[in-house]
Amino acid sequence: MNQPKPIYLSVLSALLAALVSSGCASPLKISELLLFDRDRSLRQRNADVPPNSPERPAILFLAFDGLDRSLIYDMLRKGELPNLAELLGGQGEKGQFPHAYFDEELLSTMPSSTLAAWSTVITGRTPAEHGVAGNEFFIREERRLAAPAPVSFRDSAPTLEVYTDDYVNKIIQVPTIYERMRDHDPNVLIWVAVHQAYRGADRLLVAPPIVLAEAFQDLFEETLKKGLNPNKPSRDIYEKLDHNVVSEVTSALGKGPLPDVLTIYMTGTDLYAHIAEEGPNDARRKYMVEVIEPSMGDLLKKLRERNGLANRYVVLTSDHGHTPVLYDEEHAMSAKGGSGVVPDLMKKAGYRVRPFRLNVSPNDDFDAVLAEGGATAYVYVANRATCPNPHDVCDWREPPRYEEDVLPMAEAFFKNNQDGSLAPSIKGNLDLILTRRPKPFAEVDLPFKVYIGGGKTMPVDEYLASHPHPTYVATETRLRDLAVGLHGERAGDVMLIAHNGDRPDKEDRFYFASLYRSWHGSPSRQDSEIPFIVANPALSSAALKARVDKILGPEPRQQKVGEVLLELREAK
Repeated sequence: MNQPKPIYLSVLSALLAALVSSGCASPLKISELLLFDRDRSLRQRNADVPPNSPERPAILFLAFDGLDRSLIYDMLRKGELPNLAELLGGQGEKGQFPHAYFDEELLSTMPSSTLAAWSTVITGRTPAEHGVAGNEFFIREERRLAAPAPVSFRDSAPTLEVYTDDYVNKIIQVPTIYERMRDHDPNVLIWVAVHQAYRGADRLLVAPPIVLAEAFQDLFEETLKKGLNPNKPSRDIYEKLDHNVVSEVTSALGKGPLPDVLTIYMTGTDLYAHIAEEGPNDARRKYMVEVIEPSMGDLLKKLRERNGLANRYVVLTSDHGHTPVLYDEEHAMSAKGGSGVVPDLMKKAGYRVRPFRLNVSPNDDFDAVLAEGGATAYVYVANRATCPNPHDVCDWREPPRYEEDVLPMAEAFFKNNQDGSLAPSIKGNLDLILTRRPKPFAEVDLPFKVYIGGGKTMPVDEYLASHPHPTYVATETRLRDLAVGLHGERAGDVMLIAHNGDRPDKEDRFYFASLYRSWHGSPSRQDSEIPFIVANPALSSAALKARVDKILGPEPRQQKVGEVLLELREAK
């Protein structure tokens, strides 16, 4: 089993001491983290089968968290990322890439957030189909909160279990693209570095400090504001984390058969952007040049040494962009352990709100749930006929009643948004309040509509036509992808979209989370326009465009990325 490298010992010691003293992690979880094998075998390959499957085209899938299209395309075309450009087949004259196709239309899913987006990519299916509605969401039939990346509370356990116990893999309700690849080619060799969804792969490469960064993100924010070392910028820890990811990959590439499909997930572009004092745009540009670019050089060198780029497609994408917000209590509509303004509003409206932690008692009598997600939040209500009195445990398998359970909640938010009668401090902070008639959890759910008060709703497109939102893009169709499907109820009975991506000034933006300097999740172009690049040194950009456009179709959406990866692997 690999041990943490010496470069991380001081970081680990400081953070683990903080974790123990803060109560954020048990000794068992800490020992689990320290002992976690960075090179995890996910499936047994029999000795009598080929070690890989080189007769089909190989794929290098570069998954960057939190990069919008305009930023990365601009940097590449200006020659600011030469190593990454070489991985993409090399840059020609006037900033052109003769062996790469840069798509200009692909949009993130809704909400434009990490877990919903990457699950969409790795399955090729919409959130309503694969069942991962956000970073945290409620599973009605299990009476359980799923929180692979908690927002409304602090708990390291679920994020740590992404890597130790297949947490996201177990939530996803459809086959992954890796499983689908294996259906067509049982001998395909698939490696995944750090990504949350890896079901069907052969090998998972994870560095303990990466797990630490993911699992204890909130603690990192607090620690990094002070700095583990006051003589170094707080970005240093993310630099070490992402460098370690590529280091693990290049080390693994040095021996044995090359993977047919290699996914590398880089997190620092997003994690640092959330807290960077200089703002997300300057932070990500510098991070790409000073951190990612040298790591891509190491990867490029190793792949060339092994002749690993010949007939290998290189695919680059991201999950969402970033929108600057103010780091203060006025703009952060956080649940704050249940005492925040949004939970208080729900309680004043007559609902018993689920406590803000991962697990609650089987006897807890909550009849409403709030799940936060930056620019968006989900509200779930029980059929209160099953639990009319305090201390009655609700049957969450029953769909709520529209008039008696759902509409009163929507009306409470709508009225407060107008007059502040229940929660004055968030008066006017909401842009859209969405709802729909509930269906049983095993049935295909209805699309969201905009709640306009007095029990009335309007179709999303109709409402936006009469209330223009110039910054929003494909809002109705992406909300359908989120809401209409066998698992569409996981997006809530009422969905709240804050004034965030629709506002030009960060002073006028709000978010459902604790204090940050940047968030995402809205339908805005800034959050939703993501990069998608497909390269191959043996093909022209025109040939790549023809192949990719055939799959993306006239309205490219994030689920199509998974379908492109499948098609490229099948190509001869």
